[in-house]
Amino acid sequence: MPNSLEHSQNSVVNYPNQLHKLRTKRLLQIIGLTLFGLVLAVAVASGTTKWVLVAGCFTLALAGIFAYQRKIITATVVLLWAMCLMLSALAFISGGIRDLALLGYPGVLVFAAMLGNSRLFFSLIAFMLAFCASLTYLAVNGMVVPVIPTISAAHFVFVAAILLVTGVSVYLLYRDQQRLMSNLHAENHRVKQSQAHIEHLVLHDPLTALPNRISCQQHFQQLYNQCLTKAQPLAVLFLDLDNFKPVNDSLGHAAGDLLLQQLARRLENLLSEHDILCRFGGDEFLLLAPGFASDEALAAKAEALLQQTTAPFYIMQNQIEISGSVGIAVAPQDGIEFSEICKHADMAMFQAKADGRNVYRFYHDELNKASIDKFNMLQLMRKAIKQQEFQLYFQAKLQLSDKKVIGAEALLRWPQPDGSMISPDDFIPLAESSGLIVEIGEWVLQQACLACSRWHQQGYDDLTVAVNLSYVQFRDGKLEQQVQQALSAAALPAHALELELTESLLIGEGDNIAQQLAALHQLGIRFSIDDFGTGYSNLGYLRRFNASRLKIDKSFILSLCLSERDEPLVRAIIQMSKSLGLKTVAEGIEDSATAAQLALLGCDEGQGFYWAKPLPESDFLGFVSATLLNESQ
Repeated sequence: MPNSLEHSQNSVVNYPNQLHKLRTKRLLQIIGLTLFGLVLAVAVASGTTKWVLVAGCFTLALAGIFAYQRKIITATVVLLWAMCLMLSALAFISGGIRDLALLGYPGVLVFAAMLGNSRLFFSLIAFMLAFCASLTYLAVNGMVVPVIPTISAAHFVFVAAILLVTGVSVYLLYRDQQRLMSNLHAENHRVKQSQAHIEHLVLHDPLTALPNRISCQQHFQQLYNQCLTKAQPLAVLFLDLDNFKPVNDSLGHAAGDLLLQQLARRLENLLSEHDILCRFGGDEFLLLAPGFASDEALAAKAEALLQQTTAPFYIMQNQIEISGSVGIAVAPQDGIEFSEICKHADMAMFQAKADGRNVYRFYHDELNKASIDKFNMLQLMRKAIKQQEFQLYFQAKLQLSDKKVIGAEALLRWPQPDGSMISPDDFIPLAESSGLIVEIGEWVLQQACLACSRWHQQGYDDLTVAVNLSYVQFRDGKLEQQVQQALSAAALPAHALELELTESLLIGEGDNIAQQLAALHQLGIRFSIDDFGTGYSNLGYLRRFNASRLKIDKSFILSLCLSERDEPLVRAIIQMSKSLGLKTVAEGIEDSATAAQLALLGCDEGQGFYWAKPLPESDFLGFVSATLLNESQ
């Protein structure tokens, strides 16, 4: 089809040139044929008639020269006026209005209509009418007496020449018109094919050949109108692949494209008679399912989509396994506009991802309320960043052996005008998903370093500060620069700063994070692994990322003295850490018994409400001072 489109474009571009060449060729043929007829007539003519014919031959030769030089208009004018005047002269000197020469007039007019323009045609016909009228007037009034020649063989030659020239020339011109009409029909067919192909490209995804988003919107409107007439619902199932990006990253985009094509064919096999499957974009598919029998039938359709998604793919000699999440919205109860119903299906799909992936979820009003709440919180968060409403609190970290305060973990807090606090569990995930965590995280680094520098200036030289990092902060590759700037602005030595990382962060991003952490390690920054024991707990990652501390998750610490199951795990973590040369930090210590038990197990450091809650900087320094005073007593 693209070749057809290109051919059509080339034909349109070359058509004027081709037409010009054809007209030149035909004009030369007609001039040659006319000259041949005149030569025959000269051979049998005599007297004045012969000289008129000879003059006509020379004039036609001149027209032929113009035609050969591709001066088409000039050659046509010379040819037709020469023939007209020659025929008129022959009629005038011979039989007048009844002369055989006037038989050539219709042929001249045909040539003028097909080879010339309207001005030439009407000027010739006006001259012919005027000349015939003059001959008639002169003959009727006896001013000119026509000479009626005796019939001879020459008359047959004259008639034959006129008929031959006129007939053959008209035949050639007629064939040209037929060929032109045939070409126009063929070109029109090609243009229609090209238009159909273009419309197909506009409305279909080139990779999977499925209807695209534009076409999907049109299908939705048509199906919705039909469903309204039949009082039936129209369901929209939004399928998003859960882990498609690693396929592209590891095997390349060609493998990803093949996977999408195979998945599209699988999903097409599930379609009912009136279902429409579309590729919504990227790794997203949209299924329009009109007139389903019940929610159970719709759920079964969603399950079928998930089953086809999770079935193994065999691509480039690799077995690939992915999964998907499906969100379901139903018109008209969940919306009547395409954009609205897609938005609601998208919300339900994200709820499916949040609930563990590879599941389906129906849209409900609470999702929309949650979306509005998130939007409002984002607006408040942006305002809080500009107006510096966030604050840093510090939770003390103590050495379990002697209860000495060795530093603090910086924790972000968002106080409200009424004295309440918005929980970090509510705004941190939203800040990460929106990207605001990058700006917030940079501010936290700066403020934590400045705070630690102030502690050193007040004589607490051994205190360090720990800052939690989000995986989002690694994405733009600027973290090393931000840390350097924060340390430089605070005049804080690098060893006084500790960055806390989660296991999922280390495993999820691979080389990108490894390179940045290596650069930070070269600066002298220390790293700790936060919430250890709740994730992958992979020793290889501990070695790879130069961790110096493991923070045992508080879920194991809170029940340490209550459940016998947690003690072996905590002991194993501590022993493993010592064998790797790492220190262990226990989070969530809330009583003396737990602190004592951890000390017996060999845990190095701890933090928790047993000693102090997260405190504003001034209160934290008060706690440090009071702790030192107790030690001295």
